[in-house]
Amino acid sequence: MDGRRRNPYQLTDESPVYVISIAAQLSGLHPQTLRQYDRLGLVSPDRTAGRGRRYSARDIELLRTVQQLSQDEGINLAGIKRIIELENQVAALQQRVAELSAAVDGAAVAMQQREAQVHASYRRDLVPYQDVQHSGALVVWRPKRPKG
Repeated sequence: MDGRRRNPYQLTDESPVYVISIAAQLSGLHPQTLRQYDRLGLVSPDRTAGRGRRYSARDIELLRTVQQLSQDEGINLAGIKRIIELENQVAALQQRVAELSAAVDGAAVAMQQREAQVHASYRRDLVPYQDVQHSGALVVWRPKRPKG
């Protein structure tokens, strides 16, 4: 979520509102097919206190996808289950990448701010070092001898 409290009565794509008969009509499938998909773990709707199934709009879209993969693409239910698992894993990884990218961006901003603070704290009476051109001249250094 984005930090704000969401209205508990606001419907989203994940809101479980459809009973099995309505979900079957909306997806174009038989209610027994929905029960089978639930048993196989392909589409797992929420449950009421009385154990009745409640489907969300996202569940119905997934039911349509399962049917399309099965009928049009000829993929068996085990293959469809694996595809769904992999798609869920990809979505979770993309979310994690987005979270880590945001954390890296935040750390970069904090580092730039800290670097600016360090540069602002430099003493102004120091002179930056400048490299001297090297010549072929030989310089001899002799330590001072104690007088005595």
